[in-house]
Amino acid sequence: MPKDAASQTRLEVTLGQFASAGRKERMQDFHGAALPAGIERRLKGIVLAVADGISPSPVSHIAAESAVKALMGDYFATSPAETVRSAASKVIAATNSWLYAQSRHAGIDEADRAHICTLSALILKARRAHLFHIGDTRIWRLSGATLEPLTEDHAAPGGGWLTRAMGLAPQIEIDYRSFDLRVGDVFVLTSDGVHAHWDARAVARKIAEARDLDQAAHEIAEASLTAGSPDNLTIQIVRIEALPDPEPADLMPEAAHLPVIDPPAPGDEIDGYRILRALHGNDRSHAFLAEDGEGRQVVLKFPASEMRERPDHLRAMMAEEWIARRFASAHLMTAPPVRERTAFYVASDYIPGQSLRQWMRDNPRPDAESVREIVEQIVHGLRLMHRREILHQDLRPENILIGRDGVVRIIDFGSAWVAGVAEAGPARDEDILGTQQYSAPEYFSGEAISWRAEMFSLGTIAYEMFTGRLPYGAQVARISSPRERLRLRYRALADLRPDLPEWIDAALERATHPDPALRPGALGEFVADLRRPAADYVARNRRPLIDRDPLAFWKALSAGLGLAVVILLANLLA
Repeated sequence: MPKDAASQTRLEVTLGQFASAGRKERMQDFHGAALPAGIERRLKGIVLAVADGISPSPVSHIAAESAVKALMGDYFATSPAETVRSAASKVIAATNSWLYAQSRHAGIDEADRAHICTLSALILKARRAHLFHIGDTRIWRLSGATLEPLTEDHAAPGGGWLTRAMGLAPQIEIDYRSFDLRVGDVFVLTSDGVHAHWDARAVARKIAEARDLDQAAHEIAEASLTAGSPDNLTIQIVRIEALPDPEPADLMPEAAHLPVIDPPAPGDEIDGYRILRALHGNDRSHAFLAEDGEGRQVVLKFPASEMRERPDHLRAMMAEEWIARRFASAHLMTAPPVRERTAFYVASDYIPGQSLRQWMRDNPRPDAESVREIVEQIVHGLRLMHRREILHQDLRPENILIGRDGVVRIIDFGSAWVAGVAEAGPARDEDILGTQQYSAPEYFSGEAISWRAEMFSLGTIAYEMFTGRLPYGAQVARISSPRERLRLRYRALADLRPDLPEWIDAALERATHPDPALRPGALGEFVADLRRPAADYVARNRRPLIDRDPLAFWKALSAGLGLAVVILLANLLA
């Protein structure tokens, strides 16, 4: 079983903070810190932020408070599947738009009276730090006897008017950087009322020697005030005390305590579910159809005996249900409400229907429209996954379900890659998580993986739906380098389905191109290419006549040669 969540080392910090209006009547700075517990800390991290409203504006304190509170709240409401950069950037951009709109709605035309503030935020997740910065608040790192600035001010030369700030324009450009953390690292967030009037070496020495970071923050701010600071004073100090183990995150830590049991039999009951019948089983897991007390049918999946001592496999099973809970789409597998469990298994909603594999057996030569309709529905599901920064990584006919209602759903998320989870811990050890026949060449050549790998899998499935074959046969799994990838040869659709338009073949060949950069730029583009010839189809994809119709080619060549002979003879006899 995965290690007990309680026994895992987690990210631990010591925090010190201080804020004061200083010599000003109004406090225009605002700061915040969010230190969640448990799995939320593992998947979302710890957030610190400082904002500073511009002095002339009577509403800038509202801007500063709004910027920090939005980040403290809305960031944790974003999907844990997203990366820190994606999630936080969305929140900051939305807050910026709201602040700009507030000023326009209030009829404020002068920037120095608008909802404008600076913002510097530090998000600590797993073993990395993520910095977000706009304006002239700053983030520092203690480095020996000095403080190393990690941000650059967005201000006119000489410390004048801000060139970039929250609420200044309808769109915002955010400075972002990330780097690895070490135990003992110390970071400092400050408003300019503090750092514009401090002795950096004295501050570094005080922080390094401090036992109480709150007291150190207070003394640093008071020293800046004594040195003549006329502004508000805000400072946060955070020290890294412990980092989580470099292991994959357990997405359902409550399941780590549960015993792994033998698969149940029809008629058995477990946690309020009654087992109806076995659905399928292999050397990795056994799935059963079950029903709860209200008649809701679900699929319960139990690990096979061979996998009970494989923490990576059990984590993958937990991830499958965790991902299913992130969606409420007709085109993706979903999960029933959470309930207490007495054994280790994962649950998903049951959808009666047939796999795409069975559909392909029943429809060995489908018409183009039937294939297009299925592909379009698969794309609906993939788009939603990709928006959440999730790659399925095992897209194949067995993992696509066609319900009795005709709705196509993607199922089985056990091999999925989740960007936000990958940040919380390293990936599993397996090199190729999906089924090799449908995996893109870049998995085998050791190149970077992106959503375009899913394009290859989808194109391969569409090709197989039309022909019952794979576009490259078994060649793809044999490559081991980018050079070998370029030697792959696509088998033309016309060889197997001459009844289909050639531009459909061009669309499939492009979607399954060995070079991911030469595949369509979006899933929707592939869908469109299956419905009508691409704009540059003739120039890009038209094959030579000898490939399209060898007989016509040789007839034309023979006719041309015959004509040339006649012309030559006529010239000789003239």
